[in-house]
Amino acid sequence: MREPPIVIIGAGTVGLAVGWRLAEAGERVVLFEKERAGRGASWQAAGMLAPDAEIGFEELELYALSRESLRRWPAFADELEDASGQQVDLRTEGTFVVADDPDSANALRRLFEFQKEQGLGVDWLTPEAALEREPFLAPRLAAAVFAPSDHQVDNRRLVQALRTAFERAGGELHEDTPVPSVHPGNEGGNEPPAVTTAGDDGNAERVEARAVVVAAGVGTRDIDGLEEAPAVRPVKGQMIELKAKRPFALEHVVRGPDAYLAPKSDGRLLVGATSEERGFDTRVTAGGLFELLEGARQVVPGVDELEVTGAWAGLRPAARDNAPLLGESGRPGIVMATGHYRHGVLLTPVTADEIAHLVLDGETSHWIEAFSPRRFLA
Repeated sequence: MREPPIVIIGAGTVGLAVGWRLAEAGERVVLFEKERAGRGASWQAAGMLAPDAEIGFEELELYALSRESLRRWPAFADELEDASGQQVDLRTEGTFVVADDPDSANALRRLFEFQKEQGLGVDWLTPEAALEREPFLAPRLAAAVFAPSDHQVDNRRLVQALRTAFERAGGELHEDTPVPSVHPGNEGGNEPPAVTTAGDDGNAERVEARAVVVAAGVGTRDIDGLEEAPAVRPVKGQMIELKAKRPFALEHVVRGPDAYLAPKSDGRLLVGATSEERGFDTRVTAGGLFELLEGARQVVPGVDELEVTGAWAGLRPAARDNAPLLGESGRPGIVMATGHYRHGVLLTPVTADEIAHLVLDGETSHWIEAFSPRRFLA
């Protein structure tokens, strides 16, 4: 009789990457996705790998994890491209963080000073110096910071490459298969954990597992058996896709006070993203689009002439403190890898490595100790 598989719930970038790491280590891995693989928050993101530009004054532990994941990204991308035979378009031109008025310039100066205190290699630029490096910036900028280590990846290519690598490594993917409940094992280890799946025919099936990894994003809250785990809430983010056409040729990610712009190698220009506490509302609204376009044109006025080719609203999975839930859930055999909020793509390499290490070796690395799902217990 075969040993039960490692079961993963959720086929976004995190679930697929954890599955790939485990499958390439020779493990039998079964991944259940309630809809289509990689078509949730991972598909609707912008693919920015920008911890330096996004650092928060009270997020030093998250920043350290993000920087470590960014450090792993080049090798991760190379390995993934070799394993899948597909390109993920890791771009390393850096990111501009810009201010368009005196107030935002003062805020940017405070951020810059904080970044320098943390030892970051960021540069304060005059508007003239910024325009020399990126001619499509607005000529009337108040100030700019350049973060050379902040990169980006094509998140949609990433999803496709991860799926291919996972399946080539022997992983088993079941789409359109919700997991309505998980069942922890017992402390003695003689009763394994399990999940209950629900296929299109409505029939429930119990699948025993060696371990269960929950990487279900905003779907985490729909899974029975996780009552002791911290809640994961949806945070709505609207985004616009523009078609860049010569002579417009933005070369860097640009982050302004009210919008960011991420140019992709295939000619798409992504403008994002709102942050709205609206539950599971995924409507694209006129107000949201206006806010993004107005914010974009303030810092890159050339967007006025670009064709709008798409708009959508995604749901970011966020815990109470907006930091990820990584590690043992407190219920035997159930491991959490969810709640990555805005940083799912960035944190994919470190999450995949450290969660796979935990499942295989039973050890929680120092990288993820601070993000234990049990950190909220009084």
